[in-house]
Amino acid sequence: MIQQADKTMIPGIRENWRVCFTLDDPRYADFFFRQICRPEYFYVDTEGNDIAAYICMIPHDVMFNGRILRMSMLSHACTMPAYRNEGRMKKLIETAVDVCSHRELITLVPAAYGESYRPFGFEPIYYRTAYTLEREEGARLSTYGCMFEPHPVDMLKVYSSSMHRFNGYVARTPKDFENLKREINTRGGKVVAYFDEKNNIRGYATVLLEGREAKIEEMIYQDSTAIMKLVHAAMQERATVTLHVSQAENLSRLFPNAKQRTYPVVMARLNEPRLFSKLFSCEARTIQEAYRISTKPLMMVETV
Repeated sequence: MIQQADKTMIPGIRENWRVCFTLDDPRYADFFFRQICRPEYFYVDTEGNDIAAYICMIPHDVMFNGRILRMSMLSHACTMPAYRNEGRMKKLIETAVDVCSHRELITLVPAAYGESYRPFGFEPIYYRTAYTLEREEGARLSTYGCMFEPHPVDMLKVYSSSMHRFNGYVARTPKDFENLKREINTRGGKVVAYFDEKNNIRGYATVLLEGREAKIEEMIYQDSTAIMKLVHAAMQERATVTLHVSQAENLSRLFPNAKQRTYPVVMARLNEPRLFSKLFSCEARTIQEAYRISTKPLMMVETV
C-alpha cells in the first residue's frame, strides 16, 4: 500500500537507505536524517510491517524570472531487494508525480537518476562543468584573506548578491547555510571564504577531500580574485582540485590548461503547461520551452 510516511516509519526508511545506498557516505546519511528529514517528505510502499520501497520529495523555493516557485526534488528512491522486479517503484514514481502535479508547476530530479524518470516527462535542464586543476593553476595568488568556517549570514550575503546574475536557483535562508556547513563538516570537508581588505565577503567554497583530490562542489563568488583565492585555498589541502560550476560560468580564461567535462545535474518536468504559460505570459508546452524563456543563465547546486 502506498501512503505518505509518518514518524514511526523513519527507522524503517533509514534501514532501507542503508541497504540500498551502500556507496553513500554514512556520515551524510546521519546528517540527512538528523537535519533534513521530515516524515512528510516520504511516500512509502508497505507490505505488511515492511517498508518495501520509498521515494523522497524535498521542497525548495526556486527563483525563476522574478517569481518564487515551490518545486520538489525527487531523490533517494529505493526498493528493498526482496521486493524488486514487482513494479513497485514505477507506482511510487507515478504517485509522486501525481502529488507534485497538483501542487507545483515544475518538479525536479537529480540527473543521476535520469533514465528512470524520462518516461515520466523529465528532461535535463541544468548542466554543470567540472574543471580539473593542478596546483600550478592556482599558484598565482596567496591565501591572504581566506578563512575557514564563515558565518552563515556572510555566506547568505554573498550568495544573494551573486545569484542576481542567474535564474532558476534556490532561494536560501541562513538556516540553509547552517545545514550546508553541517553537511560539509559531517562529510569531512571544509567551507572556506574569501574576505577583501575591507572585510567584505567576496566568495566561499565547499571543499571535500576525496583521496588525492579536493572537490569544490559549490563556489559562489563576486569576482575572479575570489575564484583564484578560493581555488588556491583548496590546493593547500590537495595538489589536484576539481571545481564544479554551472555551465554558464566559463572559466576557461582563468584556467586555460584545465581539463573540462560538462554534465547534466538536474532534470525537470513541467506539470501544468497551461498555468505556467498563463503565469509567465508565454506559450510553453514542454519543460524545454518553459526554461527557454529564462532571462538569465541557469544555476542550481541542490541535488536533494
